[in-house]
Amino acid sequence: MNVETPRHAVVARYLAFVKFEHTLFALPFAYGGMLLAAGGWPGWRVFVLVTMAMVGARSAAMALNRVIDARLDAVNPRTREREIPAGRLRRRDGLLLAAVGLVLLAVAGALLNPLTLALLPVAVLFLSLYPYLKRFTWLCHFWLGATIGAAAAGGWIAVTGAFSLTAVALWLAVASWIAGFDIIYGVLDLRFDRRVGLHSIPARFGVRRALLVSAAAHLVSFAALFGVLLWSRLGWPYPVALAGTAAVLLYEQIAVRRLEPAVVLRSFNANLVVGLLILLGIVGGLALRG
Repeated sequence: MNVETPRHAVVARYLAFVKFEHTLFALPFAYGGMLLAAGGWPGWRVFVLVTMAMVGARSAAMALNRVIDARLDAVNPRTREREIPAGRLRRRDGLLLAAVGLVLLAVAGALLNPLTLALLPVAVLFLSLYPYLKRFTWLCHFWLGATIGAAAAGGWIAVTGAFSLTAVALWLAVASWIAGFDIIYGVLDLRFDRRVGLHSIPARFGVRRALLVSAAAHLVSFAALFGVLLWSRLGWPYPVALAGTAAVLLYEQIAVRRLEPAVVLRSFNANLVVGLLILLGIVGGLALRG
């Protein structure tokens, strides 16, 4: 007898559909922005609403991406086993999940403060347009970075109801970091993108130049994270986390030059550590701030 119930199987399928574990790319930075803005713990209400907003936004964005790209995924050898092309989910399942995510985002934004409410249409615009951009421009990597990077600024705005230099630095840090590794990820689809006419930096400029752009983006990200240290006067745990982040980014940039798909994926997954490192650095840095 199968011990896994159908409900568990469906939940697992939806989680795989939106790559739920990749929430770790943005969520730690949203928490980091929230903690920096509050100078410590902001209270359970803000924490829960920020979590709702980030999980909702990220799930909606991924679901929309999977639905919009379903036909392309079906003819790409690397992606043809994704849930919609493989028949494990239908397009309407993806649209339903996207709608649920957008509702979570809207409710959280409305309950936080007037600025988060006012920015909801902008957030939805950014989330919705990304899947289409690679059909028109190789700047799609930077749009994705700006979209996910908004989570860090969003954590700050959730507490203060206003922008600040620190919030912008966090946004730039995450945006550049995401763009840098998305360019690396694009190397895997270079031939496919050129064949079907999709746009990416690897497809437009070649692998060598694409990796140079990726490295430059990661340098910008590190500089912005260093700026957070200067402006927030965080204690020694944050510089330690910053050093660990530099090590991860350096490993990624060196490893990817082997251009082996398994190595590219391994270096991509190494990015899951970055957000956790920075969040731990912020928590420790606030606790030991002079």
